[in-house]
Amino acid sequence: MRHRIKTKTLDRKKQPREMMLRNLASSIIMYERVITTEAKAKVVRSLVEKAITISKKSNLNAHRDLLQILPQKMAVKKLLEVLGKKYADRKGGYTRIIKIGARQGDGAKTVQIELV
Repeated sequence: MRHRIKTKTLDRKKQPREMMLRNLASSIIMYERVITTEAKAKVVRSLVEKAITISKKSNLNAHRDLLQILPQKMAVKKLLEVLGKKYADRKGGYTRIIKIGARQGDGAKTVQIELV
């Protein structure tokens, strides 16, 4: 039974799931829009928003925290130099999910997740 367990597993074990989400978050930060499935987008949204909130501080501690979250250094650099300043006056809600439709092969619901 899965009473009161809110973690979405996405049919993966813990370490592959976390690495997939970290890579997807890096892609969203670097390219500012990514097409993915609806379930992955809903899970990765919180990771991206937490990373942007950390980057708004723009100090050494924030840089180290972002390096632990994101595997690509270019994503961390963009967060600190570009996105942290862009969203400095915004309280939250940095991402938007737009539904696209069903994928041709397996019928999975696809969405476009982008930075506002």
